[in-house]
Amino acid sequence: MSKKTINTDGAPSAIGTYSQAVQSDNLLFISGQIPLDPETMTLVEGEFSDRAHRVFQNLRAVAEAGGGSLDDAVKLTIFLTDFGNFATVNEVMAQYFNEPYPARAAVGVASLPLGTDIEAEATLSLK
Repeated sequence: MSKKTINTDGAPSAIGTYSQAVQSDNLLFISGQIPLDPETMTLVEGEFSDRAHRVFQNLRAVAEAGGGSLDDAVKLTIFLTDFGNFATVNEVMAQYFNEPYPARAAVGVASLPLGTDIEAEATLSLK
């Protein structure tokens, strides 16, 4: 089994003791992405949909740095502090993923890093 870390300036730097992603053989495990702007390392403000877009843009940047795309995603986990945003997540996600969609879990949580309201992680199967 090989193990390689993936890093890109197109997504936020890690804010803890983790890698943006780790590739093991043909699997790419992308760490949880919150709506941090990679250039300023500040949380995106405004509407929830703006933050959801940033999360999926960050996931896409890491996927591409690992030699894949979001179309290679086989599993996605989304963490939300407010399930009232669930429909918006679906609308935004549909702009970044094509059918067949990855398997997915949406998990309600009390809090997320830096006080944000959304985080997502993904597992990709690379060709």
